[in-house]
Amino acid sequence: MGVFFEYLLITIAAIFVIVNPLTTAFIFVSLIPHAGEKRRRATAKRAVIVSTGIFFTFALLGGVIFQLFGITLEAFRIAGGIILFGIAMGMIRKGQDESEQDGEEEDSDQPSGKKGQDVSIIPLAIPFISGPGSIATVMILTSEAPSIWHLGIVFLAILITTITCYYAMVYSRFLVKYMGETGKEIATKLFGLILSVIAVQFVINGIHDVYRGLPARTAEVTPIDPADEYGTGTNQATEPEEG
Repeated sequence: MGVFFEYLLITIAAIFVIVNPLTTAFIFVSLIPHAGEKRRRATAKRAVIVSTGIFFTFALLGGVIFQLFGITLEAFRIAGGIILFGIAMGMIRKGQDESEQDGEEEDSDQPSGKKGQDVSIIPLAIPFISGPGSIATVMILTSEAPSIWHLGIVFLAILITTITCYYAMVYSRFLVKYMGETGKEIATKLFGLILSVIAVQFVINGIHDVYRGLPARTAEVTPIDPADEYGTGTNQATEPEEG
């Protein structure tokens, strides 16, 4: 039992560090600073449900999905970075919050709010909670699970992490309460800047991984002279004739 508990702690730590619920809470506040209680809960709930479903899907079928569509993790990371960068620029320019500056938004139980803006799926669920790094971590953990019990622990760790994200986002209202209007505007721009840096790092990591994998991929597709395969080609060293 102690071994499984230790494995659970290690697995939670691996996923928790990548997902980072506290950072998610700050970004959540910056995206919808004027949202009412019902909308915050609805947005957080939808983001967590979607991200949990994504984690479970990639944990079980990640390799198959990537092979089926010819997707690489590097491409997924770069695409996620591009999406995040677009969202970050909107936050810095206050583009996403301009419609909310005039007052408190209607406290709807729908995540989209009265202007139809829904941040629960993009960027919260994808790629912030279930981003390239966290998906890769989950896929590695499930592929290395030595037994069905260890696999179950990985799924439990996913649930614990995403539920923690939910409560971190829901109770981020205390941050809103004490920040004030000026604090909200500063936080939105500041975390927009941080988000843009994270996005650029996603792209850099993706490009780096692509270039790092080029030598191996080049070796795989290097043509071989059929004659050389049997040791009779022109590349075979010839011994000098005696006499």
